[in-house]
Amino acid sequence: MNNAVSRLRILFTTIAATIIGVVNVATRRSESSVVLRPGDIAPDFALEGSDGRTYRLADLIGTSAVVLAWFPKAFTGG
Repeated sequence: MNNAVSRLRILFTTIAATIIGVVNVATRRSESSVVLRPGDIAPDFALEGSDGRTYRLADLIGTSAVVLAWFPKAFTGG
């Protein structure tokens, strides 16, 4: 039962993230104009993870390594 609930949670989170992405693209939500170069210190930011939790960079500094993976064409079919 726990495995089924976990799979449903992942499925619904993926669907929700996809819908949010589609709405953002459709409404052309403005993006940040911050330009970073190699060696620059990253500004604080908050992002929602695929697990539904919101993660802030400031909360992770000094606790572990931070890896940000970005898939710009994920779920676009292209």
